[in-house]
Amino acid sequence: MEYSFSDRVNSLKPSAIREIFKYAADPEVVSLSAGNPAPDAFPAKEIAEISADLLNRHPVDALQYGLTEGYTPLRDYLKKYMKDKYGIGSENDQLIITSGAQQVMDLAAKSLCNEGDVVICEAPSFIGSLNSFRSYNAKLVGVPVESDGINTEILEEKLKTEKNVRFIYVIPNFQNPSGVTMSLEKRKKVYALAKKYGVMILEDNPYGELRYFGENVPAIKSLDTDGIVMYAGSFSKVISPGMRVGWCVAPTPVIQKMVVCKQGQDVHTNMWSQIVIHEYVTKYDFEAHLNYLRELYRKKAQFMMDLLDEHLAPYITYDKIDGGLFIMCKLPDNINMLDFCKEAVKRKVCVVPGNAFLTDENEECHTFRVNFSTPTDQQLEKGVKILGQLIKELCQ
Repeated sequence: MEYSFSDRVNSLKPSAIREIFKYAADPEVVSLSAGNPAPDAFPAKEIAEISADLLNRHPVDALQYGLTEGYTPLRDYLKKYMKDKYGIGSENDQLIITSGAQQVMDLAAKSLCNEGDVVICEAPSFIGSLNSFRSYNAKLVGVPVESDGINTEILEEKLKTEKNVRFIYVIPNFQNPSGVTMSLEKRKKVYALAKKYGVMILEDNPYGELRYFGENVPAIKSLDTDGIVMYAGSFSKVISPGMRVGWCVAPTPVIQKMVVCKQGQDVHTNMWSQIVIHEYVTKYDFEAHLNYLRELYRKKAQFMMDLLDEHLAPYITYDKIDGGLFIMCKLPDNINMLDFCKEAVKRKVCVVPGNAFLTDENEECHTFRVNFSTPTDQQLEKGVKILGQLIKELCQ
């Protein structure tokens, strides 16, 4: 049979990162490509205790249908947590629990975008979000990311010239894939531009709790007095990605449309996951767990940056990071990035080609992304040494 697919998905391609995972499954390969939490980052013992108690004492709560908006105690906890800790949320906002933050991107695009509408994205940006926007036939317009965040001059240019811009998508903290953090000055500027040109902002913050150097920068959503910011949060990087629990704080009319869209997708987020997470964050020491993660990743990030400085400098350059799980490396202009990544795979090291994160994958690109959270220190050292030897050979 000849299969015919919808226009919305016909041009979509598999995630380059997921394709690289196929090579990373080889036990001999050092994978610097994944964005997974460290194996020792999960509170597995506590989750097992909570799950056993839940299924023994209140099994129906976990096994029965729930509200599309989410498990009410968890929603109430998140509303208070976001307001008290980050100043996020007003009487004009609501909160929905989603199946990971990835679903927020899908629901935002589904709720707001008609075919051909424009979504302005950082360039580079998270491939999962880009593909969600593409699946609704949105036109993606990239704006370069600098060492302190999105280029606001080019952003205003795009807002002036592009028609039907529906929202600006940004990852202000420890951006994936670049690792950079948007300055407060630029956050204020992005907000002012969105207000000036009458568009919304989708602020994606999956890594915000993982700051291990420097001071926190206020979220764009905390500046929102005009009802123009949608904020996506997630437990994936701080408790478990496999549990698939995220959330969105946004103006009430937007959340209402997201609820209707979510009902057609998965009815509600996994009830067991929601209840277990609520029990964990309210009855265990969640802040101590976060501090443990910050110290764990601080050491791994510093070790990775030291390795890059020792084995790849001065051939590659990168921005030092203050948190998160990723570093973006820039090759010399005369080195073909795709050839570099392919040769690295042949030598049993996986990195992610930078063009995978662009709104136009055919655009010239000299960067690749590395991750340090998943490999052991021994694997990190081995992998970076191999990359260092490769870049020296190519630059001779």
